[in-house]
Amino acid sequence: MTTLNPLYQLAAEEKSAEVTDWSARISWVLGLLVLIAFVYWLMRQGWKWRGSLQSGLPELTATPEGFADGEKLLTLTGRYHASTTAGQWLDRIVAHGLGTRSRVELTLTAQGLDVVRTGAADFFVPAAALREARLDKALAGKVLPEGGLLVITWEHGDRLIDSGFRSDRAAEHQAWVDAVNHLTGAAGDHLTSTTTSTTEGTAR
Repeated sequence: MTTLNPLYQLAAEEKSAEVTDWSARISWVLGLLVLIAFVYWLMRQGWKWRGSLQSGLPELTATPEGFADGEKLLTLTGRYHASTTAGQWLDRIVAHGLGTRSRVELTLTAQGLDVVRTGAADFFVPAAALREARLDKALAGKVLPEGGLLVITWEHGDRLIDSGFRSDRAAEHQAWVDAVNHLTGAAGDHLTSTTTSTTEGTAR
């Protein structure tokens, strides 16, 4: 019995491998998927609700005929980030596709600003509707390095709108600020506007 004792103890210590409770795991996975779907649904409902509140915003202006024949002051290729109510960096505008981020090509002429977007509606801002341009770092919840956003303020209907763009070559932003403000006659005011906007953004 003495020689068999170690073998007996070894056999007694052996345990069956734990059986995976697949039903519990599947339940957790299904629960997580349902939660994700619910959050996504809430986001879509919020987007639709915001769009309905902004239903009074007029249709966007189309590019006028002959625009391409005019002298181009500046062009830019980059990204369109968002549009918000001017001065309210979190009040995103989603009506008419203005809330959709996309690739963008901008063209500025004496007639105005042509905004051509990939996968989203194009629009045109007549020169008379342009108000100013500035460098900023935050818009619609998106925060970038200081001066990382070119923000152009324009009037549509009875609303002032801030639209944010980021060039593939960020060094171009300042030239756009100067050109738009020269076109609108706001060249003497844009520095104060930029400082005020940055201060307000920090306060928010």
